[in-house]
Amino acid sequence: MPREKESIYRGDTSVRVFLTTILLTGLAYGLYRGIQDNYLAEIVKISEFERGIVEFFREIPGLLLIFILASMYRFSESTVYKVGTLIMLLGLLGLLFLGSSKVVVILFMVVFSSGEHIIMPIKSSMSLSFAKSEKGGASLGMTSAISHGGNIVGFVLVSILFLVLGRLGYARDSIVGFRIIFFLSATLLFSAALIVLTMRDRGKPVKRSRLYFNRKFGKYYMLEVFYGARKQIFLTFAPYVLILFYGADTSVIAMLLAICAVFGMLLSPAIGILVDKLGYKTIMVADTIILVVVCLFYGFAHRIFPMNIAYIVVCVNFVLDSIISLASMATNVYVRDLSSSREELTATLTTGISVNHLISVMIALLGGYIWKTLGIEVLFSLSAVLGLANSVFAATIKKPENRTLY
Repeated sequence: MPREKESIYRGDTSVRVFLTTILLTGLAYGLYRGIQDNYLAEIVKISEFERGIVEFFREIPGLLLIFILASMYRFSESTVYKVGTLIMLLGLLGLLFLGSSKVVVILFMVVFSSGEHIIMPIKSSMSLSFAKSEKGGASLGMTSAISHGGNIVGFVLVSILFLVLGRLGYARDSIVGFRIIFFLSATLLFSAALIVLTMRDRGKPVKRSRLYFNRKFGKYYMLEVFYGARKQIFLTFAPYVLILFYGADTSVIAMLLAICAVFGMLLSPAIGILVDKLGYKTIMVADTIILVVVCLFYGFAHRIFPMNIAYIVVCVNFVLDSIISLASMATNVYVRDLSSSREELTATLTTGISVNHLISVMIALLGGYIWKTLGIEVLFSLSAVLGLANSVFAATIKKPENRTLY
């Protein structure tokens, strides 16, 4: 890894602290994400329709991200990164100590989500700023790989713990395993918070507009709308299909997420390099071809195959979707090429996330209703259509002739 780091990053010593916190938060998130959907379904008793409602509230921080970051306009990016990490920790502590009623769980999921969304554009922007010229895609790929490495360990630990608890006679709806995982996740995130506080402030404060729309980023905003919509359908409902429709328990979901993370860790650097070599346009368009197949099999596998075979097919498609979602890093490089300064880059990425979430909160509510009334076939057909629309816009992208280096 050191040789790879030397070839990708500038000489800033803060990169080591940054990458360490990426690893620890990846571990913590892997534990948290590994139990999230089964916790909602088996402990909190959230139905498929209510799952959309939960996701609506969970995505509100993303929708309001512009305004949240605007309130911190005097802070440097590293300071905002610290604040986001501490807010994530607060959310986990609430889930650990304050009960499992629907209102309490949703409230602290929103708190955790707030911290997660705050660091989302900052993490990408900092990763790009640490990188050498023309190594932006490789830097994003390396950051993603480290995060996925942490996720893998977290998911595997969840799967092993719940398999052991099952052997010991605990029912799948026992809260014991979930409490243990919340405790481990909070401990790791506490460690990450302590380390991130040692990171020195980087440069001058970055001012962020409440709304930053520039005509040159028009296609990027539309890409975020379509990507956000189709991503939300899979993020919210794909695990729930496995749990409620096919009966997958926590150990199965966590192991599938671990497999996804393994592919993410192995393929993220390669996809980052492909973005640099082939161009973001090629990567954006190519991933949609696979997406359409994934969506159709996810929605119709039970009508094509016997249920036991359909279950396997859906599990494979769950992994495939996670792989093609890695290509989303191409849009960050696209924005970097269009931006004339780091301030514009960060502001645009932040605005893009909020645009993404504007459609996400609508899809979360609509998706639960579609599943309940029309079935998963219509729900995932809608995701395929949105993916095709994403591809049409991506095909019209042109690389800037003269990119400003900063």
